Order: sequence, then structure tokens, then C-alpha cells
Amino acid sequence: MKKQVHNLKELESQRKYLRSNLTAAEAYLWNYLKKSQLNGRKFRRQHSISHFIVDFYCPKEKLIIELDGQHHLSSTAMEYDEFRTKKLNDLGYTIIRFENKMVFDLLPSVLKEIEDNFKC
Repeated sequence: MKKQVHNLKELESQRKYLRSNLTAAEAYLWNYLKKSQLNGRKFRRQHSISHFIVDFYCPKEKLIIELDGQHHLSSTAMEYDEFRTKKLNDLGYTIIRFENKMVFDLLPSVLKEIEDNFKC
């Protein structure tokens, strides 16, 4: 029997909370990812994989997009992000990260980098 790794029941309330409380950068980027606007790829926001909730997930591409704010600059947060990235990579996912500021200041480049990670 295949172990479920997506949207575990125990993370449901946290996912719902995060979806209704997106950061400004997440909300801004979501406007360009929702409704399959980017090359017809479907994205999900605040999707859980294993015990991690990722900002955006494209199932077709097994692609995760993470937006990093100021709190990601601490050494503790950077260590955790590295651990999380390794675990998700080990499960076969590609993770790309952007600083929140990039989403606002360099959106065309952010969208291009996301598209450049499409394999299919």
C-alpha cells in the first residue's frame, strides 16, 4: 500500500489557516499562478507534502516554490530550510526559492525562472 504524503489530515487546519492568511508576496504571486495561468500549469497554494507545508506546488512538474521573508535569514531558519529542501528533494521534488522582495521587484524574472523549471 502506497503511503500518503499529500495533504495529510493532521495538517488540514494549518493549511486552511495559511491559505486565508497569505503573506503579501504569496498573495501577489498567487495572482499569476492561479487558474493555470502560467503555461497551463496548475498550482496549489499552501499544500502539504509529508509533514511540510509548501507555499506553492505544481503537481504535474513536482515543483515547489517557496517565498522567503526576513525570518528565513536567521541561521536557525536557514538550517531548517536546508533540512526541509533535502527531505523534499529526496522525495523527488524540485524546490525553487525567491525572496519576497524579488516577487514585487522582479516578477517577470521570477515567472521566467519558474517556467524554466518546467520539464514536461
